Amino acid sequence: MAFPLSSAIISYKHSLNVSITPSFPKLSFLPTQFVLCSNQLPSKGPARPARPRIHCLSKKILSEELADRHDFPTNFYLSICRHEVKKLESLIAVILLSIQISSPLPLVGWDSLSISPATAVLYSPDTKVPRTGELALRKAIPANTNMKTIQESLEDISYLLRIPQRKPFGTMEGNVKKALKIAVDEKDSILASLPTNLKEKGSTLYALLIDGKGGLQALLESIKDKDPDKVSVGLASSLDTVAEIELLQAPGLSFLLPKQYLNYPRLTGRGIVEFTIEKGDGSTFSPEAGGELRKTATIQVVVDGYSAPLTAGNFAKLVIDGAYDGVKLNCTDQAVLSDSRLDKNGYNVPLEIKPSGQFEPLYRTTLNVQDGELPVLPLSVYGAVAMAHSEVSEEYSSPYQFFFYLYDKRNAGLGGLSFDEGQFSVFGYTIVGKDILPQIKTGDVIQSAKLVEGQDRLILPNES
Repeated sequence: MAFPLSSAIISYKHSLNVSITPSFPKLSFLPTQFVLCSNQLPSKGPARPARPRIHCLSKKILSEELADRHDFPTNFYLSICRHEVKKLESLIAVILLSIQISSPLPLVGWDSLSISPATAVLYSPDTKVPRTGELALRKAIPANTNMKTIQESLEDISYLLRIPQRKPFGTMEGNVKKALKIAVDEKDSILASLPTNLKEKGSTLYALLIDGKGGLQALLESIKDKDPDKVSVGLASSLDTVAEIELLQAPGLSFLLPKQYLNYPRLTGRGIVEFTIEKGDGSTFSPEAGGELRKTATIQVVVDGYSAPLTAGNFAKLVIDGAYDGVKLNCTDQAVLSDSRLDKNGYNVPLEIKPSGQFEPLYRTTLNVQDGELPVLPLSVYGAVAMAHSEVSEEYSSPYQFFFYLYDKRNAGLGGLSFDEGQFSVFGYTIVGKDILPQIKTGDVIQSAKLVEGQDRLILPNES
């Protein structure tokens, strides 16, 4: 993309270089890096990690000649011992190498085997990034700090539920009690953050969060029953209610746009775009459960102006102008792209990425994921929606070409991050029709695209 994303996908192959030089008396290993094979989207961003190599090298220790060559029995036994030690060292080397190949994780206590700091985030299995569009969108809402604390406490339970067998229900109970205490003690603060015209709706949602069927009290009972399935359902319900309250608390942008970008369309909140897709060759989409084959399929995307107001605003305006109606789609292994040429052009919007933990987006710059910078809206989610790069400069997004990202963890680092994370302006996620994305083929057509929600949040230049 500037590339455009429709460019050929580059495939990288594993290479395994092993060099073992026996030595005595000590076996040591040079630092080792492990890189998964990836089908990587072409990009001119920061250099990618090195090709897969495993180095297993031993230091060459020079041995002195035996001082007393006439002491034959002693030297003979020493020779046998040294020979056996060498055999043992070789065996250890093979065992360690086998372990690293079969399970490429740093061995505890072997500092020389740990991954270098530059690739720590990209390859860390502990990297916590949202795994679904719904979770990423919830985290992106700029809301009352008390509600965010409640949200974070509940989201920790999601990680605890992934623990197999003996789940830490005691810890989960503590998390819910903490969230419940904040909700009760800070009721006035939470409701005061709501706009006057939304206080009634907010109060109703607040009551549901505390005592509703899918509220915190009910979640607490499910945890006491130690039923993981009930806990999972109750947790999802409570988090949905939390997100609804947070959206009421965030009626607009929480930051000011740079003056040079005030003449761009901008979305000051959330919107929903609905695509109707039809097969270009006259075939059909797979039927829904119990349904019939479909000639068309529907995809809904939530576009997020809280984190990418310019990108989402430009996209929403193109949708309203009918720019995507009748546009053909192109497919690669990792993306479904709109055609690279439209009858109607959008604005040359700068690359817009909001880093996690920051209050406003960065413009015309990418994130250095390898140094720990992560975006609020990650690309590493199946169905993420982003703009392609401009053909002129990768500091700008394409005025019109967008793509659905088909994230596959097999083409990512061990931390679950795409190798192109932090390189594109992600502005939304597919929330309905994710099952349609893999069925789309090159030549299929966007029959229509409509902004079904969020028109009141779209500000055009002449309305500023």
